[in-house]
Amino acid sequence: MLPYRTGLGYDIHRFAADRPLVLGGVTLPEGPGLAGHSDADCLTHAASDAILGALALPDIGAHFPPDDPTCKDMDSQEILAFAAGKAAEAGYAIGNLSLMVLAERPKLRPHIDAMRERLGTTLRLPADRIGIQATTHEGLGSLGRAEGIAALAQVLLWRGE
Repeated sequence: MLPYRTGLGYDIHRFAADRPLVLGGVTLPEGPGLAGHSDADCLTHAASDAILGALALPDIGAHFPPDDPTCKDMDSQEILAFAAGKAAEAGYAIGNLSLMVLAERPKLRPHIDAMRERLGTTLRLPADRIGIQATTHEGLGSLGRAEGIAALAQVLLWRGE
């Protein structure tokens, strides 16, 4: 049994004008939202996949298929709680979670503390063990043209707590 495991997650969604924008479990007043089967929270999806990847489990699409009607408009915090539960079942605790949002818009700095708190609540983890940064693509590629939002996540799991 390894004392530590790390995982990497990535997710991307294009904008969809008819949906609210949800990132890190927080509904942002700036729109548009993101296209997807669930609430399309790419930040939470990346975090969930990082946890599942650290455990060598399939990604969230295998557990919550996009063609499953019960997952329609699902709150992605449920997906994150599922992933955290899998870590706990395997005897691991989350050491820390590092997240990066790649977006030209909206400006995320005013919302980062709320996202850290929301994700911390779902993970039962102090917010000071969740880092969230945001950057742009400087106008390059589809993200630089503000066609959507992407997120990266890295997690450290450890045997403890």
